[in-house]
Amino acid sequence: MTPDHEFDPKLAGKKLLREARSGALATLSVGSGDPYCSLVNVATEASGAPLLLLSQLALHTKNILADARVSLMLDARKEGDPLEGARVMLAGTLAATDDAAARRRYLARHPAAEMFTGFGDFSFYRMQINRAHLVAGFGRIADLTAHEILTDLTGAEALIAAEAEILAHMNDDHADAVRLYATKLLVGPDGAWRCAGCDPEGLELQLERQVLRLPFPQRVISPGVLRQVLKQFAEQARAR
Repeated sequence: MTPDHEFDPKLAGKKLLREARSGALATLSVGSGDPYCSLVNVATEASGAPLLLLSQLALHTKNILADARVSLMLDARKEGDPLEGARVMLAGTLAATDDAAARRRYLARHPAAEMFTGFGDFSFYRMQINRAHLVAGFGRIADLTAHEILTDLTGAEALIAAEAEILAHMNDDHADAVRLYATKLLVGPDGAWRCAGCDPEGLELQLERQVLRLPFPQRVISPGVLRQVLKQFAEQARAR
């Protein structure tokens, strides 16, 4: 088979991870150990680690509390044969988290879920990825480590701390630029796009249930550098 020099499995895996809004969660059934699969909504923390909001009444949560090992399948959800689209399987463990940033990032992706956060049986869970298996088309198959599919946050503390302020500023004061990013740079459909997340490697844009990832041309670790990158993006989008 001829090597595909244009295919970067790490970038493909990260794109799937960041753009997914839902996936298939596999857990191990209490007692029997039989595989159990369920549909869940998904968000990511700044590093890319998956975030879920689960009820203790759900069977998958009971399974997790007994055995934290899980796998999570995410796919591109494109039209046509789903087997021709890209997908990634993540293997690791799930654990409850009370991190305020996890809550904020999940609700930025799934605003309607806020009504469930006041219920005592619901908790946020963070997935620790151990490994990943990517299938992105014929001949585009790769095994990835957690380090290869997650985003390094080293040195980006200022950017991460300012994320909520950055998103509010972009959505409130620069909605026209956000719309241009999505429609001109990413060729997304026209609509009221908004920023749903940012990290050192890219910006997440969302329109209803569609999410698009806008990668940065270089690693960004401070709000000042991000401001310059977003200004350049706006100029490129207007030029098109």
